[in-house]
Amino acid sequence: MNLDPAHALRIADLFREHNRALVAFLQCRLNSLSDAQEVAQEAYVRLVMMERPEQVASLRAYLYRVASNLAVDRLRMRQVREDHPIDPPDDDFHLAPIPERHVAATNQLNALHQALRELPAKTGRAFVMHVIDGTDIGAIAKNMKISERMVRYHVANALTHCRARVDEPEMP
Repeated sequence: MNLDPAHALRIADLFREHNRALVAFLQCRLNSLSDAQEVAQEAYVRLVMMERPEQVASLRAYLYRVASNLAVDRLRMRQVREDHPIDPPDDDFHLAPIPERHVAATNQLNALHQALRELPAKTGRAFVMHVIDGTDIGAIAKNMKISERMVRYHVANALTHCRARVDEPEMP
């Protein structure tokens, strides 16, 4: 995927000007600040990953539509989890994974490790701290001595890069 620098600047401006309002909008819908922040981040990632951004008349309106749809999906998922809690099977719970699934998971994990090694140090560190270690954005910002906005920027870039690397087809 080739990212158009002008599109990236438009997304950065959109983030700077509307992120606080977007998170507040989502928090009202989701009743959770952390869910609102995650959904907002995913919405920005979707905007960054757009194949034809020039076809969108208003990126701000599109951002809110994407975020709203993601919030609805999150609420539906919550409802499904509440309605149908997962009970681990009694007998099969400790069986070894199916070999094919194990191989596929190992390949994905190796692709993820490789993608993380390709990232700039700060980007990789922020991503690992947030996504893998579960560290709060604010704590990461203090630890790395950068703004929370920069932490989100690094995490979003890492997420985009890792998804692209894990999803790309294997070469023969």
